[in-house]
Amino acid sequence: MSEEIQRGALYVVPTPIGNLEDITLRALNILKHVDVIAAEDTRTTKFLLDHFGIEKTLLSFFSHNEQIRVPQIIQRLKNGDSVAIVSDAGTPGISDPAFSIITAAIENEIKIVPLPGATAFVPVLVASGMSTHEFVFEGFLPHKKGRKTKLERLKDEHRTIVLYESPHRILKTLQELLEYCGERKVVVGREMTKIYEEIIRGNLSDVVKDFSTRVIKGEFVIVLEGKND
Repeated sequence: MSEEIQRGALYVVPTPIGNLEDITLRALNILKHVDVIAAEDTRTTKFLLDHFGIEKTLLSFFSHNEQIRVPQIIQRLKNGDSVAIVSDAGTPGISDPAFSIITAAIENEIKIVPLPGATAFVPVLVASGMSTHEFVFEGFLPHKKGRKTKLERLKDEHRTIVLYESPHRILKTLQELLEYCGERKVVVGREMTKIYEEIIRGNLSDVVKDFSTRVIKGEFVIVLEGKND
């Protein structure tokens, strides 16, 4: 029996990070039956919906229009519309603008229904072989302001460290981790669940050397060993 959609509820719906088969049956049911879908990139979401034969009203919601969109979405929810929020890939609210609509919904006492589903960092963390009893997820490091401070703090972190990184900064970030944290084990996941999925393992110096000689493409997850005393 399909889940009944709740009026005035905000559904936080994870979408595949690559392989479209990773979407859940529950997520498809929600996307099919809500009144509107707020999407980080409507083109990406339309491709997903078309693949599964779903026709639905899409509302763009991204970092540069959130000041306008948040009150609009909140008003729709207050009027009784059910809204699903999706990111380009993965779980909304993790290193993406969905955080602002979720916090606004909480402030307005709107019911939030979070669905479990795809994330990029969990598969790499699990496959890393490093401790998962305690870990810290840092998302993307600051590009400029606060970057040095964050790296200084991470060098003394005893828990397993998880980071996201873009292809343009992955080599720089690995080099800086080596500089600040010293030689440690690291696992880098590239293009997870996609055709060119790859998991690179080794010491930081070896992985830096590897990335210094390759053409870098894709999105990355870095799992770094915590400090050992």
